[in-house]
Amino acid sequence: MNIVRQKDYYYLAHSFRKDGEVVHREKYLGRGIPADIEELKDAFLHECMQEGVIKKLKFIKKNFRKEWKRCPQSVKKEILIDLSVSFTYNTNAIEGSTITREETEDIIKNRISPNKPIRDVQETLNHSKVFFEVLNEKKELSKHLILQWHEEIFKDTKPDIAGKIRDYLVRVGSYVAPDWQELGKLMKEFFGWYSKNKGTMNPVELAARAHYKFEKIHPFGDGNGRAGRLVIAYILKRSGYPLLIIEHKKRKAYYHALSKPENDFVNFFFRGYISAHKKYAKMQKFGGKNQKVQIG
Repeated sequence: MNIVRQKDYYYLAHSFRKDGEVVHREKYLGRGIPADIEELKDAFLHECMQEGVIKKLKFIKKNFRKEWKRCPQSVKKEILIDLSVSFTYNTNAIEGSTITREETEDIIKNRISPNKPIRDVQETLNHSKVFFEVLNEKKELSKHLILQWHEEIFKDTKPDIAGKIRDYLVRVGSYVAPDWQELGKLMKEFFGWYSKNKGTMNPVELAARAHYKFEKIHPFGDGNGRAGRLVIAYILKRSGYPLLIIEHKKRKAYYHALSKPENDFVNFFFRGYISAHKKYAKMQKFGGKNQKVQIG
């Protein structure tokens, strides 16, 4: 999205793809840039998304739910275990775990421990357990719930920070996280924003924005990425949408998107989500034999 100046007036301009064609939309701003320009940009982007992307996301959900409903319980159980392996491997690998995809499968499915640091093995087991708890969680998203997830993942490996909001400054690369004294206010604002938007915003957009906002707050000394990606899983599963696994091999693009403004990250998230579930975006009807469903 761009702010364009045309002689004596300004307007917002945004291009997006709809039904295979590039669509261009504009919104007149006036002779100057309004003070609430960021709110206007968010509203205009949301209008554009409603026209194309949101419709496709709803179609993905509809087709996914139809196919998932047809799966026998034994198949669903197998799929969810495989999803746990994939989600756990990728989210831990992004954070530097030495456990491979194959080793993650052995740990979770067979309880076979590789010759790797015990910390990485234990965090793999703990994360898989928490992942299933997130998928089955009935409570509303809250500070207490996220603290609980964080504590269960790190209680055996980093007990000094497990489930605790940091009270010190942290830096991640070039990003300096908010002062720890601001975290109480920021977390309260985060959950207030979530409560306000959870019933009106499309869940995929909600998951993207919630993840971005949470990562910018960076409330923990370590494990913010893993906690934030569980927030994504929680929102999507609770809303009946297929999950999104942010892959380790795409971590550079993911980190780059997180360094950009929020709307840029949302667009990155949408592209990844639609690409991951393109089969559901294209399906028109169902028939024939049962197919194995991928929800990650």
